[in-house]
Amino acid sequence: MALSLAIKEDDLKLMLAAETHIGSTNCNAHMQKYVWRRKIDNGVHIVNIGKTWEKIMLAARIIVAIENPEDVVAISGPTMGQRAVYKFAQNTGSSYIGGRYTPGCFTNQIQKKFLEPRLLIVTDPHVDHQPIMEAAYSSIPVIALCNVDSPTRYVDVAIPCNNKNKHSLALMYWMLAREVNRLRGTISRQEPWSVVVDLFMYREPEEEEKKAEATEEPEAKEDKKEDFASQFNEVKSAEGTAFAAEATKATGVADFTSTTIDANWASAPVQEAGSWGDSEGM
Repeated sequence: MALSLAIKEDDLKLMLAAETHIGSTNCNAHMQKYVWRRKIDNGVHIVNIGKTWEKIMLAARIIVAIENPEDVVAISGPTMGQRAVYKFAQNTGSSYIGGRYTPGCFTNQIQKKFLEPRLLIVTDPHVDHQPIMEAAYSSIPVIALCNVDSPTRYVDVAIPCNNKNKHSLALMYWMLAREVNRLRGTISRQEPWSVVVDLFMYREPEEEEKKAEATEEPEAKEDKKEDFASQFNEVKSAEGTAFAAEATKATGVADFTSTTIDANWASAPVQEAGSWGDSEGM
């Protein structure tokens, strides 16, 4: 490989930090050539990062060879890779399908979402098996991010990496998009890319809510609590008044709240009662 295309130390550190080299305990026979070694303690296979870099360079050249960038479709069935394919399509001008893949997009011409791509990029061959199968029917070349246990049937270019980690997926698509732009002459190879890899990473909604609450000022939180308490008391008093008014309007129910009670009720005369044996007839 040419010296300018060789992996740099910064890229190597990013791949190690993102755990791109961490595979799984199982290994496919066709992915054995990309395995460097296997850990003794837990049996996890370690991916050869040098071969991962070579496959990224090869995949970037295949993508650049497509004249119309929109004819390249990136697909991600896993949730962790949907943001990565979106940002990849945004930075390279290609198309993308995030989320559930509708069967027949590449074979059924009467579908509204029918596509005729010239190149397909998938995130996980296990999850994205349906578009890979349809691409094989339509003779569409497939580039796939493959773990050591991923099936490689109908896959033309397998990029060995950890496709079950959101950091690894984001880094792979970021490096692929960067190399595509470098080959097109959009960005310089001597200068760092202005787009950071963090934009390609999947963000969970719960984490975003926690960060928003942590960055919010304490005074604003107290104001929100006081406003909520005042609104709650107003609604409660209004409901109580309405309920009392409705109770007084009901038929056969007296308004006991408006009656006055004599304070000297103990001095009122008491009518003497006769014996129970006394009767009018006797």
